[in-house]
Amino acid sequence: MTQSVRKVLEGSKEKPRKFVETIELQIGLKNYDPQKDKRFSGSIRLPNIPRPKMAICVIADAHHADLAKQQGLDFVTAEDMKKWNKNKKIIKNFAKKYDAFLSSEALIKQIPRLLGPGLNKAGKFPTLVTHNESLTAKADEVRATIKFQLKKVLCMGVAVGHVSMTEQEIIQNVTMSINFLVSLLKKNWQNVKSLYIKSTMGKPVRLF
Repeated sequence: MTQSVRKVLEGSKEKPRKFVETIELQIGLKNYDPQKDKRFSGSIRLPNIPRPKMAICVIADAHHADLAKQQGLDFVTAEDMKKWNKNKKIIKNFAKKYDAFLSSEALIKQIPRLLGPGLNKAGKFPTLVTHNESLTAKADEVRATIKFQLKKVLCMGVAVGHVSMTEQEIIQNVTMSINFLVSLLKKNWQNVKSLYIKSTMGKPVRLF
């Protein structure tokens, strides 16, 4: 794995981009029928944050709105959402604009009433944040959490790092991600056809 990670990092240095490239783990599965076999999904928090630039919005009560303002996080309040009047276009654009959402405890149950099923449909239902938790720490936790979800096709990709991370940090994230994925599969490694890693603009490098 060290050689593969090194190759990806060297490739990104040969052609430096004007942005920090994400490193993605690409998975091909075999002996799995998404129509018949039980589809799986699971989330794991990685030790190193793979998506530092991930756009997060807080659905905030008064307490969290003040904190979000101080900490430079985007937020919306219940009053803001009421003004949208369940307009599907506005809600769709809102869901599209952000990669993930946090929500104050007082508001999380009101979201379906205020926004309808929009965030749920986009697979972005908010993560709960209580008044005892740090908003920035919770946002970082979300940035470090990746989700494996089998849909109708036998291939998937998840962000496991970025090219500014050290070789060791990437290896740690990739190893944890692969072990977690294998634990979700019905026949473990027998269901894994191929594993590649690649940077956003780089060529895929085979791991397995």
